[in-house]
Amino acid sequence: MIPALRTYYNQHFSQSKYTAFLDSLAREAGQAPAFRVAETPVFVPAALTSKLVQACEEIVEVILRPDFKSLTADAIPHHLKVPGENEHPHFLVIDFAVCRQENGELAPQLIELQGFPSLFAFQELMARQFRTHFNIPNTVDNFFNGLDSNSYFDLLRELICGPYDPKEVILLELRPEEQKTRIDFYYTQQKLGITPVCITSLIQEGSRLYYNHNGEKVHIKRIYNRVIFDELFRKEPPPGPYPNPFQELDVEWITHPNWFYRISKYMLPLIHSEYAPKSWYLHTLPVIPADLEHYVLKPLFSFAGQGVIIDVTPADIDKITDPENWILQHKVQYAPVIYTPGAPAHCEIRMMYIWPDGSPRPMLVHNLARISRGKMISVGSNNQDTWVGGSCCFFEVLT
Repeated sequence: MIPALRTYYNQHFSQSKYTAFLDSLAREAGQAPAFRVAETPVFVPAALTSKLVQACEEIVEVILRPDFKSLTADAIPHHLKVPGENEHPHFLVIDFAVCRQENGELAPQLIELQGFPSLFAFQELMARQFRTHFNIPNTVDNFFNGLDSNSYFDLLRELICGPYDPKEVILLELRPEEQKTRIDFYYTQQKLGITPVCITSLIQEGSRLYYNHNGEKVHIKRIYNRVIFDELFRKEPPPGPYPNPFQELDVEWITHPNWFYRISKYMLPLIHSEYAPKSWYLHTLPVIPADLEHYVLKPLFSFAGQGVIIDVTPADIDKITDPENWILQHKVQYAPVIYTPGAPAHCEIRMMYIWPDGSPRPMLVHNLARISRGKMISVGSNNQDTWVGGSCCFFEVLT
């Protein structure tokens, strides 16, 4: 999207550089990514960066509303509420499609958002290896707010571990060794010293939780939570008893599980911005639009695009028996802005925030990108194609 950088990058790209890049990722992380990493980063011009930041801050203002918790009271499924919710999420990620306005300018359009961590550790590694292997110039940066790799991990360490010994903090997931994002778990362990632990391995004594750390039973003070709790119901967990997370427990959550639901697709109808497509809760929709082909139907409680109906028909809406759990959103038209060998591709940009306790608002720190040529943008799509997959952005530095 920065023409000069795109031209230079494409002209100097080689398969050997890409292979060396992937090898370096695997070597430093201790394993290869379980998802496809694209051959290229995304170069974001200053004008689009400004619009992305503006869009994010408009969304943050909605979250900062004093009545936000009451507005999102129904966002958390009753059977998935976890006690001890705090005042704000510690992580916030916001996804935008890159589109083209009628005047030809690039602009973001909101796709989804989550009060939940993303690949915060791995994205730093990816960006750094892109810069190493492909000579990314200093006129662009993957960080925000003056951060670099050292200060970035200092912030993550303070946020996730806080005052505790890292062995008293765990990264909690269901079968972490089987997740596609596991490279992030183990790189987080490498950088912060916290162990990925399966929820089925937890030991409960009263309200306290413990885990086995190199043969020692350790009291868990904090949980860096990567479990999406409705997956405990949608997937069959391994056999054996394990603690019920939906009870009072003597542990701190980073971030608390309830925020996954409050800051999610549930928020979309609450956001009014030129960078957010019109959305309605399906049960509040006054009339089915005549141009239904311009809309997408999304279940409120799903993950990674599951259950989304892209080509909506009136029959699809008639089949919905729980309209309060669905939204109808104006379809976003991705622009083919990533010029790659063969055919241009489109992309999503994820803006990644942290929110330390005591801070008045979240802080923008890093990013993630997905590049695709198909209808669905996810790292699980178009695996047989090239120049698509997970990536990162380098934003033009304002001078």
